[in-house]
This record gives sequence, structure tokens and C-alpha cells, in this order.
Amino acid sequence: MRDVLRIALPLTVWLGAFSAVYGLEGLVCSERWTAAGLDRATGRLALVGAWAAAVALQAVLLIGLRSPRFASPSGFVRCVSLTLAGVALLATAWTLLPVATSTLCL
Repeated sequence: MRDVLRIALPLTVWLGAFSAVYGLEGLVCSERWTAAGLDRATGRLALVGAWAAAVALQAVLLIGLRSPRFASPSGFVRCVSLTLAGVALLATAWTLLPVATSTLCL
């Protein structure tokens, strides 16, 4: 059961981060954000912070799966989980990069 978790966790974390960051962007672009007394600069800061936190979480996950404490005893599962963790790290950085660098609220 732990091997399934090792394999599924990286992409599940990417999916959650993707949904959370783009949901936050929708909130920043809504009228509720300004009604709460927050401006777009604060929204940009929150989005960049969320992007950085998501990338950092994926990096920690990759490092954790490489450590002997959390690594699988099976060589195949170890290889697959590390590959998926690397892919998830790249996917997180790439798919959330527009939130941090492009124009906000077109």
C-alpha cells in the first residue's frame, strides 16, 4: 500500500497545487478580493508565494523519496516514484509559471 502512495503522491500534489493556485488567481481577479481591502499587488505577491511553495513542496517530496527512510525497497517502485516526482516537479514549475510571470486578470 505504501508503494502505491509513493507512486501516486507526486502527481496528486501537482494536481492539488495546480487547482489551488489557479483558484487563488480567480479569487484575486474577483471583486471579493478588492472588497476585502486587498489590491492587485498583494494578489501578485500571494500568487508568487503560492507558486514558490508548490515548487518547494515538490522538491521536498523528491528529496524525501530519494532518502533511505522513505524509499521503497523495490527497485522498480523506487525508479517509478522518483521519475514521477521529477516529472511532477517540472510540471509544477512549468504549468504554474504563467501565474507568477504573466499579466494578471486579463
